[in-house]
Amino acid sequence: MSTLRHAPRLLRVAILLLRYRLDEFAADTPLATPLRILRPLFPQVAAVRGQPRGARLRLALTELGPIFVKFGQILSTRRDLLPADVADELALLRDQVPPFPGTEARAAIERALGKPVAVLFAAFDETALASASVAQVHAATLHDGRAVVVKVLRPGIDRRIARDVILLRALADIVARHHPHADKIRPHDVVSEVEKTLEHELDLQREAANASLLKRNFEGSPDLYVPQVHWDFTTAGVLTLERVRGIPADDIAALDHAGIDRKRLAAKGVRLFYEQVFRDNFFHADAHPGNIWVDPSSGAEPRFIALDFGIMGTLPEADQYWIAENFMALFRRDYRRIAELHLAAGWMPAHVRLDELEAATRTVCEPYFTRPLSQISVAEVMVKLFNTARRFELTLQPQLILLQKTLLNIEGLGRQLDPEIDIWAVAEPVLARILRRRYGPARLLREVRRRLPEWLAAAPRMPELVREALSQVAEGRTRLAITSDDLARLTAESRRTQRLLAGGLLGSTLLIAAALIAALAPARGPLLPIVLASAGALIWLTAWPRRSR
Repeated sequence: MSTLRHAPRLLRVAILLLRYRLDEFAADTPLATPLRILRPLFPQVAAVRGQPRGARLRLALTELGPIFVKFGQILSTRRDLLPADVADELALLRDQVPPFPGTEARAAIERALGKPVAVLFAAFDETALASASVAQVHAATLHDGRAVVVKVLRPGIDRRIARDVILLRALADIVARHHPHADKIRPHDVVSEVEKTLEHELDLQREAANASLLKRNFEGSPDLYVPQVHWDFTTAGVLTLERVRGIPADDIAALDHAGIDRKRLAAKGVRLFYEQVFRDNFFHADAHPGNIWVDPSSGAEPRFIALDFGIMGTLPEADQYWIAENFMALFRRDYRRIAELHLAAGWMPAHVRLDELEAATRTVCEPYFTRPLSQISVAEVMVKLFNTARRFELTLQPQLILLQKTLLNIEGLGRQLDPEIDIWAVAEPVLARILRRRYGPARLLREVRRRLPEWLAAAPRMPELVREALSQVAEGRTRLAITSDDLARLTAESRRTQRLLAGGLLGSTLLIAAALIAALAPARGPLLPIVLASAGALIWLTAWPRRSR
C-alpha cells in the first residue's frame, strides 16, 4: 500500500530525472535500456543543454524541492561515494527557499511558548531575516532591550520530511537492487544519514544545547564567539539566540575593509578545528561561510563567530585516538605507522597484508611531498587515503565522513583567507600538544582517580561473577551467537518475494490504468496512456527477480 500511495511522486521524480538527462547515472544497470526507450518521450529542459552531469543533478534536486536539496547537500559530503565533479557541484546547493508568512511564524511561536508574542518580546519583526527548508529566522527584542533572533520551524515540516524520506527510501531500494556498485554506494545508509540529520534539525532544543556546549568550550576565547541561548524562550519548535553581527568569512573585500588580519584569522580557523575535534570531541560540522562569520570589531586579533548548530560532530573515544594518531603519522610521513593504525583500529579485516597497505599509502602520499608544504592539503590527502583504503575493504563510518567534510570546509576557507597558509605547520604543533595533554601520564592518573570508586564498589562481586561464568562453561550453559548463512539466504529470498508482489501489483495497476484511459478517454490523447504503460512496464522490470551471475 505504501508503494501504491507514493507511485505518483515516484513517477514525477522519474520523469524529472529523464528531462534533466540524468539517466546516464544508470548506464551500467539493468534500467539503462528501458530509460533509453522512454527518454524521447520527455524533452530535455532547455536550461541544462550542454551542462555537465553534476550541474544537471544539482538543478534537478533544486526543482524537486527543499528536502531533496538537503539530500544533495549531505550527499556532497560523501566524497568516498561520489565522483569529484558531482560532489563539487552538489556542494554549491544552497538551502534557501521563500519564507513562509510572518503571521504563521508568530502563531507557531505563541503555540510553542504558550504566550502572545507581544508578552514575550518588546518587538518582533514578521519579515524573516533568513529562510531555509526546515526553519526561518526573525529579529526580535527582549523587554530588557537585548536584541535576539528567533528561529521557528516551518509549519507541517515534520510531515513533509516524513513523506519525502519514504520516497527517498523507495529510490534507495531501486539503487540497491540495480546498481552494480550498490555495496559501495550503500544507498540505504545514505538515506538513513539524511533522515538522522533532518531529525536533529527538527529539534531546536537540541540545537540550543549544542550551542550552549560549544559556548562553554570556548568561554572567554579570543578565537571564537558563540551566541548566548535564551532558554526561557526556547523549545523543540522555537530557538532564541543572542543577535550577533559579523562579516561572512569568505567576504574578502569586507574583511580587508574592516582591517581584519586574514593571515592570523586563517591560522586560527585551522587551530579551532583541531581543538574542537581532539580537545573537546565536539565540532561544528556545517562550517561553510554562511555559518561562520568574523567579528568586524576584532581587528588585529580576529575572532570567528559561529552560527547554526543543528549539525555537530563527535567521535567515539577510540576513533578519536586512532584519527589523531593517523594525522600525526601523516605529518611525519610514517606510512607504515598509518597502515598499522588502520589495522589496529579494526577499520580493516585482519587478513589485509601490512606491507601492501603501507605501499599503497606511500603511493598516494609521496607525490604530494614534491610540492611546498604550504601547497599541500591535509584534507585532500586524507580523502585520497580513505579512497585507497576502501580497496582494502575499509568501511568508512558516518562520523569519519563528517570529520572529513568539515576538514575540507575548514581548509578551503583557510586558503581563501590566506592562499599561502602552511596548514601542516599550523596543525602539527596544535595536535601534538593536545595529544600530550589528552593521553599523557597526568590524564591517566586523573582517569584512574575518577574511576577508582566505581572499581572498588564492583570489586567484592568479581569472584562471584568469575565463578558463575566458569560454572556456565562447565555445565554447557553458555550461548554462542551465530549468524546462519542459510537464514540470511531465506531472509533475502523473502524480501525478493515481497518486492515482486509489490512491484507486480503496482505495475499491473498502472498498465490497467493506461488501457482504461486509452479505451474510455481517447480525447485526452496518447501521451498519458504511453507514460502510464511505460512506467508500469518499468516497475515490472525492476521488481522481477534476476539470477545471480
